[in-house]
Amino acid sequence: MDRVLRIVVAKPGLDGHDRGAKVVARALRDAGHEVIYTGLRRTPKQIVDAVRDEDARFLGLSSLSGAHGHLFPTICALLREEGLGDVVVFGGGIIPDDDHADLHAAGVRAIFGPGTPTGDINAFVLDAADREEAGVGAAGGWVWQGA
Repeated sequence: MDRVLRIVVAKPGLDGHDRGAKVVARALRDAGHEVIYTGLRRTPKQIVDAVRDEDARFLGLSSLSGAHGHLFPTICALLREEGLGDVVVFGGGIIPDDDHADLHAAGVRAIFGPGTPTGDINAFVLDAADREEAGVGAAGGWVWQGA
């Protein structure tokens, strides 16, 4: 890999299941990226602080509890308020298809469900980095449609 990207992976809210987040973090690390896993039960502010403090370009959020509809948009809004609107946010976990449009509108660029090959997540990260480097705008309104 010709570039190393900094990625924060976080578990917002009270969800106590992090196996999937750890699998994604490990796969992205194995692909050559610098990955910071924040651990369980983080507040939106703690997550945004970690993104800022770690100078991350990407934020992966994981939710299995059903709170994604509140937590993901809150985190996206906080990122913008903190001047971090260029951070590319992606999500995963148990997220019903009916919720995708609202999450995309809030700023989540991709949503990966159970069973998604980790290579697809890495392909998304690389595509988003390519968009940013080409000046297309990594954060501005696009939604990843797959490889």
